[in-house]
Amino acid sequence: MERSTKEPLLEEPPPRYSEAAPRPPPVKAVLAAAVAAVAAVAVVVTFLLLGLHLAQAHAETVLRMTIPRDGDGPPQRLSMSARERTATFAVKEGLNATAVVVFDYGKLLVSYRSWQRHACFVTRVDGDGVPGLDAISQHFQSRETIAAQPIADRSILGTTINILCSTVPIFWA
Repeated sequence: MERSTKEPLLEEPPPRYSEAAPRPPPVKAVLAAAVAAVAAVAVVVTFLLLGLHLAQAHAETVLRMTIPRDGDGPPQRLSMSARERTATFAVKEGLNATAVVVFDYGKLLVSYRSWQRHACFVTRVDGDGVPGLDAISQHFQSRETIAAQPIADRSILGTTINILCSTVPIFWA
């Protein structure tokens, strides 16, 4: 009788898998990885807090430059948009009336929206000498006449000015 091919396989013992158990990583390597991770997190948090501090300090500086220190002048509120490069101020215009001034630093435009006159005024400014808020307010408040034709092409204005003046005519000042 011929030997079957299964017999030699049955005669061999089964392999032992328990001998090659995985070793845990050395304690020093795990400890070094943990310390490196904590140090990396500490560095990231430090830079984030430093950036927050610098941004807050810059905003406070801009706010201090725009609000009079001695209490004179109209009360003002400031809103800034870094993406559109604009600064929006709400200023007092006479008794019980306000106006909105928008400085568009990207397009070098200043707009003035008077809630009493139902009109918007826009003027172009020099990039080197942007006038102060008080000078802009006095210039637009003293303006008595309105140009004959409003601006027909609003595409030259920024998004903020277009939204502010969307329901009223816009005139060059």
